[in-house]
Amino acid sequence: MKAPLLICSSLLLATGNAMAQGPSFDCSKVEKGSIEELVCQNAELSALDRQMAEVYGQALKKAGNEHPAYLKPTQRGWIKGRNDCWKSSDIPSCAKGNYVDRITELQARYRLVESIGPVIYQCNGNPADVVIVDFFRTEPATLIAERGDSTSLMYRTISGSGAKYEGPNELFWEHQGEATIRWGYGAAEMHCKKSP
Repeated sequence: MKAPLLICSSLLLATGNAMAQGPSFDCSKVEKGSIEELVCQNAELSALDRQMAEVYGQALKKAGNEHPAYLKPTQRGWIKGRNDCWKSSDIPSCAKGNYVDRITELQARYRLVESIGPVIYQCNGNPADVVIVDFFRTEPATLIAERGDSTSLMYRTISGSGAKYEGPNELFWEHQGEATIRWGYGAAEMHCKKSP
């Protein structure tokens, strides 16, 4: 009878310790009813906020003088998007999803995690029509695909077979060295093969 009680006590202690740590910002300065207040009160969101601060710091270092003009405004935009979660029917899930997506985006864009690639796919039988892909070991899995001057970050989604990734207007679906790629809103699907 005491074992379940010990497990519950340990779980409460761990949750209490996570809550004691809090997020990366000062909870005494947040507005009542704000998303920041929710983050302060939620152990999981507090832990994600600390992870975000760490990953963002790594991205800033990696960006150096190259991309801070891009990184800082996109982070402010992300904060605004996270704070808009008050409009959601499930505010905690919305906030969690925002954190997870942004953390994985920063890890992939700034190459903060292990990757596989670049892998080159030749499309529609045209040697000049290539898509270059780097796969990242983020959670969830991501890839960055490049075609000409454009780049797309895509997240792995559920598929019946093969590996399927989706971005805002792009699709990459690979199975046994061949890929179906859609590049741009309403674009036709391309049939691509991995280059040797």
